[in-house]
Amino acid sequence: MPIMLKLLIVKTSSLGDVVHNLPIINDILSHYPDTEIDWVVEAGFADIPKLHPAVKLVIPVAIRRWRKALFTKNTWAEIKAAKQQISQQQYDIVLDTQGLLKSALLTHWSQGKKHGYDKNSAREPLASYFYDTTHQVSRAEHAVVRNRTLAALALGYAIPSGLPDYGITAAKQSQLALNTLYIVGLHGTSRDSKLWPTECWIALGNKLAELKIDLLLPWASEAELKRAERIASALSNATVLPKLTISQLASIIGQAKATIGVDTGLSHLATALGIPTIAIYTDTNPALTGVYAGAQAPAINLGNIGTIPSVEDVTIALKKILNTNF
Repeated sequence: MPIMLKLLIVKTSSLGDVVHNLPIINDILSHYPDTEIDWVVEAGFADIPKLHPAVKLVIPVAIRRWRKALFTKNTWAEIKAAKQQISQQQYDIVLDTQGLLKSALLTHWSQGKKHGYDKNSAREPLASYFYDTTHQVSRAEHAVVRNRTLAALALGYAIPSGLPDYGITAAKQSQLALNTLYIVGLHGTSRDSKLWPTECWIALGNKLAELKIDLLLPWASEAELKRAERIASALSNATVLPKLTISQLASIIGQAKATIGVDTGLSHLATALGIPTIAIYTDTNPALTGVYAGAQAPAINLGNIGTIPSVEDVTIALKKILNTNF
């Protein structure tokens, strides 16, 4: 394998999955420091690989939007342009860490030796037929471990066993005048069954007020805005943020004392940014896709399918990660 590598990563979505893929970059660079890295990603999550200084080119695709308007002229024009951009460069290795048919098709468009999961390891087994070389990786491992293992097998170095280095930092935000001591409350998620009750957020906010810590509440939809406003209206120390991009929110998270969030990709982003993080699970099992601490800061998963963490559970966890007496 050449010392200088040109590598294309294919990991398109979702937000948490893209974050979980970040550690492979520093793993690879520790063995091949001159590697040139490009990344194919869903346009809505393109801000994430852009946070890593070693990613040279981010190639956005819009599969989610294309599916909704598959038979329009504009969609096919965009698909053609994406295919052209992906296929125009020669890569030493193309690494699909997604293991889905959609990512396998994007991988197929590229020029280079294609690596991915074998049929027993991929989330969609048919994806494995699009790769030149397939690798067996246990599906029982956490997503971060699976990604790091696949990258190691594809590039021929020892599977890493230490804590991951996500390798990203966010620029300090200057657009908002914020209290220097705050916690970001990531209350929004993809479905209602994964929400933490509003009254729990309010009770937590009151505990934070006793410590003179503010609670910042971001949002991305009208439903999330209304929930944030309900929480803030019951508290003296809560602020509803304006609608922000992922990059802007990363800047705010990057200066937080800690982050507390439900099962959402933003909780994983907070962990990747090295911010102490508590993730609250009510309808999913965090064993395979929960927040995964790096070397910079602790992360704690609470709850499980049908198990809703109490305010006391969260308070105890917060005390632990901040080493603070409540």
